[in-house]
Amino acid sequence: MILFIALMGYLVYFTIARADTFVNSPYNQRQDAFAQKVVRGNITDRSGNIIAQTDVAEDGTETRTYPYGSLFAHVIGYSDPELGKTGLESVENFELLTSNAFFVEKIQNEFNGSKNQGDTVVTTLDADLQQAAYNALGEFKGAVVIMEADTGKILAMVSKPDYDPNTLAANWEYLNTDEENSPLLNRATSGSYAPGSVFKMITTLAYMRQNPNYASYTYDCAGSITEENVTINCFGQTVHGFEDLRSSFANSCNASFSNIGLSLDISQYRETAEDLLFNSSLPGVLDYTKSSFALNENSGTAEIMMTAMGQGNTTVSPYHMALITQAIANGGTLMEPYLVDRVTNYTGTEVRKNVPKSYRKLMTSEEAAQLKEYMTAVVEEGTGSVLSGKSYTVAGKTGTAEYSMVDGEKTHSWFVGFTNVDDPELVISIITEGSDGSAGGKAVSIAGTILDSYYY
Repeated sequence: MILFIALMGYLVYFTIARADTFVNSPYNQRQDAFAQKVVRGNITDRSGNIIAQTDVAEDGTETRTYPYGSLFAHVIGYSDPELGKTGLESVENFELLTSNAFFVEKIQNEFNGSKNQGDTVVTTLDADLQQAAYNALGEFKGAVVIMEADTGKILAMVSKPDYDPNTLAANWEYLNTDEENSPLLNRATSGSYAPGSVFKMITTLAYMRQNPNYASYTYDCAGSITEENVTINCFGQTVHGFEDLRSSFANSCNASFSNIGLSLDISQYRETAEDLLFNSSLPGVLDYTKSSFALNENSGTAEIMMTAMGQGNTTVSPYHMALITQAIANGGTLMEPYLVDRVTNYTGTEVRKNVPKSYRKLMTSEEAAQLKEYMTAVVEEGTGSVLSGKSYTVAGKTGTAEYSMVDGEKTHSWFVGFTNVDDPELVISIITEGSDGSAGGKAVSIAGTILDSYYY
């Protein structure tokens, strides 16, 4: 009886909670049966622009085509009978191979031996914003993620280097063997990077939680800090002078944050990072790499100092940093990120619709408000001043992350932030790899180009 009850319980769980996962699995042969009766449906952006479609020749041959070429390559992915599926093509496979056409039409097609047209997946993506992000990133390796602050809708997701899914099969061997560029890798969700100074958001929150009198923090920056024969320099060895927590954040003072790191209880520091989803699963439907917070009670002085200012062994993805920034913009609450707005049949009749919903409270509203104030100072008077004086307002954090142990000139550039500070609208997370310090490769400048395109 116990075994029978356990079996029934598992069947209920399988049917309700796990069915979509198994139906969408590329190893599920039931999909072949669906494809024999249904022409794979379209994928569109939120305005109805077709991103993926199936062309049917006179002889019945079906070809999956992507009108925008490489623009949506990593987020939409590809669907190929020999090479499999990735991205939303994989996640929404069941919907695309399901037809909710009018039942009379479906019966007629059955009698005629014709296929029914699959449903249409309408994404949250904005083709214009995607194009702006793609163009702004240019030839740089890196990624851009843009979300709505109060809903969690993902409006753009770009990763470079990229590939054209229309010519996937012809270029498959090259795409799979290009280890230097890894064009098939979605850097937005699966890129694992040292966070640089954007991690100072997490260090600041940890300090605030451990020190209720954080507003009284002071530090006299001489351009570097040395502790136990370990020296950390500020960027360009800039001497920032007397600073409080706000100006340390706005100026992105490495010495001050290394000093802060040494004052923190490491176990509580780790708890704060894990509250922000480090070392844990992330919400969302695309494949991703977990972010790692590497400090523990055995960490030495050098690792603590480096981690506090964004270097060391701690890693994060642009997608994860977008989620943390979205929670700050949204008063501490992370909205569940999503990429599909609704599913319709091929005539446009709605089948199902997704609505915004809360995922988790990552911090208190008071903590979020304080971080928002510090991020505003970054743009108004600190390292993100290139974004000041616009018709829109921005709060954000810049970052530079060294990725070579022997050449400190080799750096990645970060920017995370949100627009319309009083009533946040867009959340943006950007990384450019190997930007070599040039203005054009700095993530904050790229953010300005994207946002200007959106608002002007």
